[in-house]
Amino acid sequence: MKKTDLSKFTNKDYNPGSFIKRALWFVVDFVFMQHLLFFSSGLRLKLLALFGAKLGKNINLKPNVQVKYPWFLEIGDNTWIGENVWIDNLAEIKIGKNACISQGAYLLTGNHNYKKITFDLILGPITVEEGAWIGAKSTVCPNVVCKSHSILTAGSIATKDLEAYSIYQGNPAQFVRERKLV
Repeated sequence: MKKTDLSKFTNKDYNPGSFIKRALWFVVDFVFMQHLLFFSSGLRLKLLALFGAKLGKNINLKPNVQVKYPWFLEIGDNTWIGENVWIDNLAEIKIGKNACISQGAYLLTGNHNYKKITFDLILGPITVEEGAWIGAKSTVCPNVVCKSHSILTAGSIATKDLEAYSIYQGNPAQFVRERKLV
């Protein structure tokens, strides 16, 4: 029976940007994004934009939000990103307008192919459409679309698309009921 051999793992085909760009972002992220001393959402947003994030207006970005690569991030108008959110965007993440990503949520665009002995990297984008709400401590996995006004409840894990105006819960997240706005 074959066994995993991590000594054969390579990322040579994955290039998220120049070493200098990534190193500079690492320092800026550590100094300005990961410390509660900097309360200004505006400053953090300006730094993200400086590194290539496409940002709408009136975004509320709480302290201690971790963004892997800003140049793979797009956030729409009037969106809220809570404390300790981890945007692990090895691939593109698009967050629509009026969306909410709650405290401690994890947006994960990378995974590994457990079927290969080399444990190859697998990437997939994430889209969080307009009005969607990603609950606290929940996870959105690669290649998932959280459609318009869908909800992923606290602590849940989305491994497949969430349908519009629907509420999902659990691991893996399952449809619970319709979301009806008043």
